[in-house]
Order: sequence, then structure tokens, then C-alpha cells
Amino acid sequence: MTKSLLTDASRRLDRALKYVTISEDAAERLKAPKASLKVSIPVRMDDGSLKVFEGYRVHFDDTRGPTKGGIRFHPQVTLDEVQSLAFWMTFKCAALNIPFGGAKGGVTLNPKELSKAELERLSRGYIDAIANFIGPDTDIPAPDVYTNPMIMGWMMDQYSIIRQQRSPAVITGKPVALGGSLGRSTATGTGAFYVLEAMMEHLSNKRSGKQPSSPKTVAVQGFGNAGAVVARHLFDAGYTIVAVSDSRGGIYTPNGLDIPSIQKFKADTRSVKAVYCDGSVCNLVEHEVITNDTLLSLDVDILIPAALENQITAANADAIQARYIFEVANGPISTDADDILEAKGITVFPDILVNAGGVTVSYFEWVQNRSGLYWTLDEVNQRLKKQIVAAADTIWHIAQTHKTSVRTAAYIHALNSLGAAMDARGTRADYVSGNRE
Repeated sequence: MTKSLLTDASRRLDRALKYVTISEDAAERLKAPKASLKVSIPVRMDDGSLKVFEGYRVHFDDTRGPTKGGIRFHPQVTLDEVQSLAFWMTFKCAALNIPFGGAKGGVTLNPKELSKAELERLSRGYIDAIANFIGPDTDIPAPDVYTNPMIMGWMMDQYSIIRQQRSPAVITGKPVALGGSLGRSTATGTGAFYVLEAMMEHLSNKRSGKQPSSPKTVAVQGFGNAGAVVARHLFDAGYTIVAVSDSRGGIYTPNGLDIPSIQKFKADTRSVKAVYCDGSVCNLVEHEVITNDTLLSLDVDILIPAALENQITAANADAIQARYIFEVANGPISTDADDILEAKGITVFPDILVNAGGVTVSYFEWVQNRSGLYWTLDEVNQRLKKQIVAAADTIWHIAQTHKTSVRTAAYIHALNSLGAAMDARGTRADYVSGNRE
């Protein structure tokens, strides 16, 4: 990759800075992460051999509270990627008014090549390496790509062993039996659905006669935890999901896919097929096998990239035909592609708003762990909907007021919050002569 992900991500900050009044001190502090840690994790494999994996943890900014961010296990994990993800988390927490800063972590590997026992040793070894870098009042990790509640449970347990006291608040996204929150495993997809519905209502109020009266066709790239959940919510709400994909490819039918059946089939076989299930029997239905690139360029009302970053770049942005894009993945659209999509009249709803359901319910889990009081699923989802829709409405209003993209509006909103917190600690103006009390 010729261009740094963090450099590309920071260009969006530069655009938003034109619309806010914050100190030079605050703008300067947001240019680079506060701290970056790279570790080696030796793991004894099942065959007796020893492998050493590279791991990372980055704190981008902690002005508004302890840092927060997921841990991903993926072959493409690099320090640059983790720093970029920590950058986005900083703005995501600020945009949602969550009292956390931004962090992220990862280990470079293909978890599908490890046994469950090897995966556990790796997860515990990662915590051994970063234990002094995290904590309930310092930095709270969570699941991300190819990590799950069981892995979070191992990590919380290992941290508790190191500290010699049970510490459930150090990790979120844990199994409910180990102090996890109801609704956390589906929060990213559920939150994305709440945002999408709120934004469709705003769009319906300003829609011209040239636009579809009711956007209904949807393509979802990345039928994993978040993508499958938002697809199911949309299916249940009456949207037509014409295509979904995973890392191996996609399926398409213009008449719409039966999402509950595909979810059941994937849970049983770990593969995506166009099926219709009646009880335990699943039969293939007529469909077209497509690539992820083809899915992205389908003529649909709504495109949902829910896989990895940089899926839509300057190289393929001109082929995008969707009217609206909701970023459920982190950073799926490059800054150069943003410009092309905007010129085409495509409205992009940004990741730091759309996929913030995960960190919002992680915050709820942390609160529950600290208080010892646990909420029902309905309470969690009601609180999630209230918080994420309030942020979406505010960001939409900012976009209309300043006549900016929704992405820039989200950064404006986050910058106002971050700037106020940073400036409250003192700026250049407080220290120059003539301002002393």
C-alpha cells in the first residue's frame, strides 16, 4: 500500500476543521496517536512447534476518558491499520457522546489456521504482552474482525489472573455468563439499522420526484456478525436484500434472498448459499454467483459495505451505482473515492456513526460491570436506539446547516466535543502573558 491509512483518514479531519472553532493545541494533538505498542507473542502449537506472532495496541487519544477499541485477528493487520482504526474510534466515541477515547488492537495471523486450543494460547499470550497497557480505567478492548465473545472471555480471565482479582470491566463483548451485556453481540448491526431507518426518514422529507419514493433494494458486502444482523433487520422490515457476500464471494437474485435461511445455512456450514429453509431442510434457490467487486457495483438503492477497510477506492468508485451507502465496516471507502461518489450524487453515511452501535453497547457493558446492575435486552436496545438516533439526527442537522457531506458533519460534531474537552485543560491563550489572573 503506497498511502498510509492514517494519512488518508486524517484528510477527513482536515475537511471538518474548516467548520469548527477549536484551538491550535487541540488540532495538533489529534495528528498522531498518544501511544503505540508492538509486541511479540510466542505460542506453542499443537504439534509442539513454537510460532511467534506480531501484535499491536494503540491509544490514539484519551482526553474524554479511558480509551476503547476492538481487537482483530487478521492476516492483514499492521501498525498503520491499527493506528487508523484507533483514530476512527476516537471520533466515533466523541460523535456518540460516549465518555471514552479511541484505541484499537490486533494480531497478524489467519485465525482459521489455528485450532481452538492454539487460539486460546494466542489470546492469553496477547494479554500477557499488553496487560500493563490496558485496564478498566485506562483502555478497554472489545471484539472486532475474527474475534468473538469466547476470545474476549479468555482475555478477561487472563487479565484477572495477572491482577489476581476478577476484572470484568477490562474487556467488553464477553459471554453473558462472564459479565457480558445482553445485546452486545448484535449491537453493531442493530445500531446500523436504527441509523439507516432514521436517515431514510430524513431523506423522505427532502426527496425530489426524481428519487425513488421508498428505497428498498439492498446489497450487503460482508455477511459476518454485523452484516448478517443488519441484513436480517432490514429483511424483517420489508427491504429486499438482493445480494450478500463473504470473503469467498457472493450471491445475487433480483427477487430477493431469504435472509433467515441464509443465516441458518451459514451457521451450520460456515458458507453463504442462496437457500430457502423449511425446518431443518435447506434447498438451493435460483441465483447468480458473483464476486465482491460485482456486488459493490450493483444497481441498488442501498449498499452496505460490512467487510474491511478500503473496499471502495478511486479505482472502482465510478462503477458504484447505489444511491445511498451505509458504512458498517470501518473505513470501507477511501478519501479519494469519497470525492468521486459525492460528484455522482451518492450519499454516504459514515462508519463513525453507522457502526457505532458496538462501542455504544460496549460502554453499556462497562457501566453494568462497574455498577453490578445488569439490564434486560429491551433496556439495552432502547438505550442504544435513543443514543445512536440522537447522534444521527444531530449530524444530519449539521450536514444540512453547513451544506456538507454527512461524513464531514459527523467529524464536525465529534471535533466540537473533542475540542471542548481538550481546551478545558488549557490552551495557548491561557498561558500567554496578559491572561494571568
